Amino acid sequence: MKTLIVEDKAYIRKALLNLLQLIEAEVEVLGECASVKDAVVVANACKPELIFLDINLLDGNAFDFLEQTEHLSFKVIFITAYEEYALKALKFGAVDYILKPVDVLELKDALHKVKSITVTEQQKQIKKTKTVWGNDDQKLILSLHDSFQVIDLNELVYCESDKGYTTFYNCNNKKYVVSKTLKDFEERLTKANFSRPHQSFMVNFKFIDKYEKSGTIHLKNGIKIPVSLRKKEQFVQSFLNWNKS
Repeated sequence: MKTLIVEDKAYIRKALLNLLQLIEAEVEVLGECASVKDAVVVANACKPELIFLDINLLDGNAFDFLEQTEHLSFKVIFITAYEEYALKALKFGAVDYILKPVDVLELKDALHKVKSITVTEQQKQIKKTKTVWGNDDQKLILSLHDSFQVIDLNELVYCESDKGYTTFYNCNNKKYVVSKTLKDFEERLTKANFSRPHQSFMVNFKFIDKYEKSGTIHLKNGIKIPVSLRKKEQFVQSFLNWNKS
């Protein structure tokens, strides 16, 4: 399979090449690029069948590249350090999404998927996912043990962190466990009207039924969430401000 590596860091390109050789992947690497401009030129000239595509490039990002090469027929495997781009990867029909540092088993799985899908199928996926997914700001993708799970933040009730793991509880009684701390999601969730009233919890304001001034949040599903003493004043102020809006 004719392959192009688009990644702005030379040491990562080299590492990926080494892994491809290690697993004896049936790919022919046509070239390496570090910028959108160069990648567009090389892709047009070489017409690769597969592109390993990093998100942040020297002069733009992966989505700039995809928009400028939409007339070409190739498959994409995103490789990046930023999980927040995973949803966009899905929207653009990525065959797979691998987080850095690249794991050899995940690389094998991604290449296996490449062989099982046609370019036409991926193009259909692009159109479908653009229709299905709405506002990226209200979507969060979780890296689970064997899959990537997209959740709607409007349906996320609360999160609980314990010993390096975080559990996400949805209003449909589904829950998902990821091997990351709550701090890894705090900034993103705060922007989506969540509050962190306790070191171990983040709560969606819209699912709060009442707040007891003694320091307990009652959720609409009956769950009670504690509010720590040092976070109490900040939580109450945020809750009242959210209520006004």
